[in-house]
Amino acid sequence: MTSVDRGGNYWASNIKDQILSKYPDQELYTTAAGISPSGVVHFGNFRDVVTAHLVREELKKADKNTQLIFSWDNFDRFRKVPVGVPESFAEHIGKALSKIPDPLGELSSYAERFQQPFIEAMQKLGIEIEYRDQTRAYESGIYDQAIFEALAKRHEIADILLSFMTDKAKGEKGIDEIAYRENYYPISVYSRFTGKDATRVLNYDGKSSITYLCAETKKEETVDLSKEHIAKLAWKVDWPMRWRHEQVIFEPGGHDHASPGSSFDVGSVISRRIFDREPPLFVEYKFVGIQGLGSKMSGSKGNAVSPLELLEVYEPDVLKWLYFRKSPDQEFELAFNTEIYRQYDEYDKEVGQEESTIPFRQAVGFGQVLQWQVDKVKKVLDATGAQYSEESIARRLPLARNWLTKYNPGEMITLNSSVNHGYALQMSVERQEQVRKLARGLQDMKDALVKELEEFVYGIPKSPELSEQDLKKKQREFFKDVYNLLINKDTGPRLGTFLWALDREEAIKLLGI
Repeated sequence: MTSVDRGGNYWASNIKDQILSKYPDQELYTTAAGISPSGVVHFGNFRDVVTAHLVREELKKADKNTQLIFSWDNFDRFRKVPVGVPESFAEHIGKALSKIPDPLGELSSYAERFQQPFIEAMQKLGIEIEYRDQTRAYESGIYDQAIFEALAKRHEIADILLSFMTDKAKGEKGIDEIAYRENYYPISVYSRFTGKDATRVLNYDGKSSITYLCAETKKEETVDLSKEHIAKLAWKVDWPMRWRHEQVIFEPGGHDHASPGSSFDVGSVISRRIFDREPPLFVEYKFVGIQGLGSKMSGSKGNAVSPLELLEVYEPDVLKWLYFRKSPDQEFELAFNTEIYRQYDEYDKEVGQEESTIPFRQAVGFGQVLQWQVDKVKKVLDATGAQYSEESIARRLPLARNWLTKYNPGEMITLNSSVNHGYALQMSVERQEQVRKLARGLQDMKDALVKELEEFVYGIPKSPELSEQDLKKKQREFFKDVYNLLINKDTGPRLGTFLWALDREEAIKLLGI
């Protein structure tokens, strides 16, 4: 059992049971996922993979031969220019994603620019995936017979699509059922004149040739699709075609695919009636939110966070744990704000490594005070009596540094450059004297242990007449004063340890009010 295996994802186990009941003697059990790489392949898309992956893992436990395939739908059209891509790329709208240049001019295509980081992230997460390049698949000819099959049954497909449209929708779109049925073709064609799909199919010869009109050039051309692979099945036909071709037995989808009358419902009917195959088991997965970076993410809007970027702040096992512990019908949130502290703490507690692994909060706090040096952090923590492993410190400090410097610079601790006289002036005489007592103590206790400094700072506000409740209040006021004089904040790292780790003379100077 791995550190992120909870010993039974009950929902995935239930789906596994349904699969084995429906397909008891399958030679290969294929779970599937996929995405159109039109922009950043973000953390919401990752749930697609995780859901298929966990079902596959349950099948593996049942000693079944399995595979998880992930389709790069890079033969899809480029629909709009996302944020972060030059506006000049509008000239490529209508072309296949795989036929557009890389915006940075480094990789083979626009599609690869967004595929590569996702592949790298999956490798770091240790999720085994077989990738399918849909451009290569279409251009290899392996879908030819299925395309001709769909063309031959185009009127029946049109009837299915019409059956899912309401009269209101037909009216709003100006659809005449007879004309729609007569003119419907289940393919889009990339013009050989422009490379774009601004085309209209005029005729199909019943075998392998079509005639199409290129809207931009006004040219007509008759092509043999068994030789010129410029046609792609429409999505609601393409998806069920691939279920049959790849023998998929399970595939999840987001709400856009799962809502009544959407692509899974339509695809299921097409799968049965056109391709003579039962659709795979399907489960809808809910939205994954994020804290600390604003609103809902969207790959086309340019404000998406990729799994690779998540791995800048999350350990691979922690990230997988966050996804694995929730069933697909449960929403949850990732965090780029201080909520990440709680997530790391819960993970450490669940896998039983609280005693040996530095908490993420301490990695942030002590890391920045000690310039992210593993040996110094280890020394300070050892002095506090915390026996955290050096390996855990080395593992988490870079993540903590990324979290702080890239996403939460407001949480950074920076020592004041001079005495905060403005703050000191509004302190009472009593509180000023407490700070002076601390400064004198730091001067006299240069060789003190962390524990001794802790006892000293907690003891400064003590007075025999104070109740425990009043004492805690006085201690909070005192700590607030010290933090403001040192770092201009109301709170900070554990004070005794913080003072022990700081340059002593610098601290005394800043407390010199």
